[in-house]
Amino acid sequence: MAYIDLYCERLDPGLVAEPLNAATNLAFFAAAWMLWRETRHDGARPPEYPLLIGLIVAIGIGSALFHTFAETWAMVADLVPIMLFQLAFLWTYARRVMKWQNAPSAALVAGFLAVALYGRQFPHVANGSMIYAPAIAVLLALGIYHWLRDGAARGLLLVATGAFIASLTFRTVDSAVCPNFPLGTHFLWHLINPLVLYLCVRAVNIATAVRERASARLL
Repeated sequence: MAYIDLYCERLDPGLVAEPLNAATNLAFFAAAWMLWRETRHDGARPPEYPLLIGLIVAIGIGSALFHTFAETWAMVADLVPIMLFQLAFLWTYARRVMKWQNAPSAALVAGFLAVALYGRQFPHVANGSMIYAPAIAVLLALGIYHWLRDGAARGLLLVATGAFIASLTFRTVDSAVCPNFPLGTHFLWHLINPLVLYLCVRAVNIATAVRERASARLL
């Protein structure tokens, strides 16, 4: 069966042809563990919190599968959890932080999904990184909103946006650096993105906790 060769590190179809790209997915498990450990005793977390943590684990598993097997089914296992996390996070932020009702929250998620799927028509632009442009735009918008709210952890989403831009840059230049750096830079995408996901989920959790404590004081 033909294998999918997208990254600098892979030179053959073997299961260990991308050892660095595969191993660095452990960072996703570390991010999920840190989120679980930090809030397992905190009753103020949003109801979607376990789902978000579970999707971070799924992202790590899917990406590890793709960077070992490098086949179509493994690519699906890699891409689907990433998209699901984006949709789940956007829904959670709209409902728990922005306090939108179900209908406008669902419309926001559906609109993002439509734009994200449209962006997948350009898989070869910027070494495939163009598909993440909608995610950067939305995260930047939420980061600005979060900052202007002047609430707890107000800068976390803006830091996450900066980290996401950095990780996407490393993903984009992976093929270009091959002649001078055979390992490529895709592994840095794996090391930085768990930080992005951690900051996003942490921001929602802190904002939710602050709102619930404020509501409790008013009772």
